[in-house]
Amino acid sequence: MTKPATQLVTTKDALRAARARLEGPVAVVMTMGALHEGHLSLVHRAREVARHVILTDFVNPLQFGPGEDLETYPRDLDADLALVDGLVDLVFAPSVEEMYPVLPPAVSVSAGRLGTALEGAARPGHFDGVVTVVTKLLQLTAPEVAVFGRKDAQQLAIVQALVRDLDLPVRIEAAPIVREPSGLARSSRNVRLDAEGREHALALSRAVRAAEAAAPSAPGIRAALTDAVAAGSPGVRWDYALALDPVTFEEIADEHDGEVLVVMAAHVHGVRLLDAAVVEATPS
Repeated sequence: MTKPATQLVTTKDALRAARARLEGPVAVVMTMGALHEGHLSLVHRAREVARHVILTDFVNPLQFGPGEDLETYPRDLDADLALVDGLVDLVFAPSVEEMYPVLPPAVSVSAGRLGTALEGAARPGHFDGVVTVVTKLLQLTAPEVAVFGRKDAQQLAIVQALVRDLDLPVRIEAAPIVREPSGLARSSRNVRLDAEGREHALALSRAVRAAEAAAPSAPGIRAALTDAVAAGSPGVRWDYALALDPVTFEEIADEHDGEVLVVMAAHVHGVRLLDAAVVEATPS
């Protein structure tokens, strides 16, 4: 198959014009740049489910709170373009002023109750910023499919709820987590870890494996996560490691039957990392 010629657009008008020329199903992959193999896995999945692929490359200021890493978040558009050249049809990389002529915007979107738990509790307003930019980008790219990774499990659940509750005409495709050979979940923030930090960060993937090994026992899954946090790890400050009902986002009970969403967050050498998994539980 001939690879598409990748076009960079930086304005909404240019995006709309380029999008109008794409015939057939379109998938979008939304990123904040600093692309890596995890993002490429989303691109490859998008290529499998649609004829054309649009990648958005935008560091969204609305999802960063006071004191967070907006200014230091890695940005390298040239490297991003080189990585996806020939793999996507369009790269939309707008400026902040192009996306938000006024900050904060006069009208925004709320993530609701799901946006105030876990990551939302640690980062107030974060998910409101996420769903606002996702809504804008869905309007601008008009895709049939949007591909999101499972690593940001709460974000995925909130985007699925956004599409369902606001009747947005797009299908959300959930793509598996991509891991480094060590087991560490790939993230743009991994570049901020030195060799020692990467070693310490493996505490998260070890906790994931422990929960997977404890399945299908719901009490076992919960105990594995509790033990991982209680044991502690050098250089790791845990925020949470929980087993949740994927529909209600409440912690599972011992008699839970069905899918379990394992989610965790921890600070490793000052870098906040996430990991996740989906396992099955059956009543004992």
